[in-house]
Amino acid sequence: MFVTACAKRRGSLFDNVPAQTALVDSWRLATQWKVGAYLLMPDHIHLFCVPGVLEPEPIAQWAGYWKRLASRADPALRGEWLRDVWDTQMRSRRHYDEKWAYVQMNPVRAGLRSRADEWPYRGSVWLDEW
Repeated sequence: MFVTACAKRRGSLFDNVPAQTALVDSWRLATQWKVGAYLLMPDHIHLFCVPGVLEPEPIAQWAGYWKRLASRADPALRGEWLRDVWDTQMRSRRHYDEKWAYVQMNPVRAGLRSRADEWPYRGSVWLDEW
């Protein structure tokens, strides 16, 4: 699955070490879905995930859980989330590769870096690739 979670307002909310640490720690605890590659932008998050159990809870419910965990760990995140998330199923390796290539260019398109590999707020939690 490809998931996007957004902040209620524009601004630099997720592109910092405390937020990244809180999010990664929350994803390690919220194992109904296992987060692979992720990228944090100032006001939104992109991540890829796969089921961590045979019949995982719905993505929206799972996202609500890790948002609460991250918000407890980093008070700057409290009350800053849009309630819903956007998700779509990856149908093939090609679909994943195209989406990940697009996501990695977000900091460049936003003028935050000149090259995608310079962006520090990205990584992988459980999986190296889809």
